[in-house]
Amino acid sequence: MKPLISPEIEAYALAHSRPESSIRQALREETERTRDDAVMVVGPLEGAFLQMMAQLVGAKRVLEIGMFTGYSALCFAEAISEDGTVITCEIDEEAAAIARRYFARSPVGKNIEIRMGPAIETMRTLTGPFDLIFIDADKINYVNYYQRGLELLAPRGVMLIDNVLWSGEVLKQPPPDERTAAIQELNRAVAQDPRVTAVLVTIRDGVLVVRRKT
Repeated sequence: MKPLISPEIEAYALAHSRPESSIRQALREETERTRDDAVMVVGPLEGAFLQMMAQLVGAKRVLEIGMFTGYSALCFAEAISEDGTVITCEIDEEAAAIARRYFARSPVGKNIEIRMGPAIETMRTLTGPFDLIFIDADKINYVNYYQRGLELLAPRGVMLIDNVLWSGEVLKQPPPDERTAAIQELNRAVAQDPRVTAVLVTIRDGVLVVRRKT
């Protein structure tokens, strides 16, 4: 992932934002040491943003599409009420094994439910409403995740979609590959959807914040 802002600005923003918990720091550091795809961890700055959004909507039920090693799931679990639930979807068993170890170590880990298997199939089995839905999985299915997510989203809930700037690749026409094309399609679909209002936030690799129109 190509940085969209300077490391100095990123560091400044991080220094003036909510710090990550010690358990999340340990998880992030292990992921960075052991995984070649560690860039998929949202990191402490975006993690603070996710927590703020969960708290702003008073989330009790969170659905995460794409858990990886569990960092963002812990962000949500730390932010919601003690009787809240985070349902998180993953297909990578090795990544999920790391997540389970850290969930077991965290006092909020008991509030996280892992659903293994293709996320689009898991989403078909779920019943809403969810107060917050976070989409950060395979890009090819982004429009499918969005459409099903809207069906599961609470009337005043919020949907957050990660990597919607795709290291700036979304600016390229024609799109250089299938994943870029899928993200461009998602961004167009949300912008043209009369049911929702949205803002694309330029934090990290771009986060699309979506709410139903009231």
